[in-house]
Amino acid sequence: MFDQKKIAMIVAEFLGAALLTVALYAVLARTAFPLFTALAVGVTYGLLTLIFGAVSGAHANPAVTIGKWTLKKIDTPQALVFVAAQVLGGLGAWSLLKYFTGRSLTSIAADKFDWKVLVAEAVGTAVFTFGIAAAVYMKFEGAKLATVVGASLLLGVLVASMASNGVLNPAVALGIQSWDWAYATGPLIGAIVGMNLYGLVFVAAKKR
Repeated sequence: MFDQKKIAMIVAEFLGAALLTVALYAVLARTAFPLFTALAVGVTYGLLTLIFGAVSGAHANPAVTIGKWTLKKIDTPQALVFVAAQVLGGLGAWSLLKYFTGRSLTSIAADKFDWKVLVAEAVGTAVFTFGIAAAVYMKFEGAKLATVVGASLLLGVLVASMASNGVLNPAVALGIQSWDWAYATGPLIGAIVGMNLYGLVFVAAKKR
């Protein structure tokens, strides 16, 4: 059922989400300065793209996977497997962080649902995935691809951090305990809008 290539893709998505979770928490646990957080996850995501890009595409984020699925760049069964692996990666990182810190992680999400947080996560993810869509359609590879997607995540986190924790990733939000409906759905909405906006406006214009 699963050959070596498929197993490698699943492991890549699991590790990608887990490493992003650990990188984000390592910064948030020490400082709330948004630029440090954005730099940490941007550099990490660029590195993951170089390491896992040729294996799975290095989504490491359910929002990215769903966004690419709406563009028909990934089929439904593969998207479901990727999302499951990413969520498990976030949960695995959560367990590792609890072991490292010797305590349970305290929730850093708001006590009540906040529309402002949802909008911030959606807008930040739209900025992030707009960059990914550009890289996909322009067929960037290697260091060029890693730079564009990493910088796009950095910018998206900076935008979102004005009103949220700037996570932009439901799997990571679960792993660092920044989890509620805003952090779960905001990135999904943003990814669908960001990727399809690029496709509809810029790709369609180029074809004309």
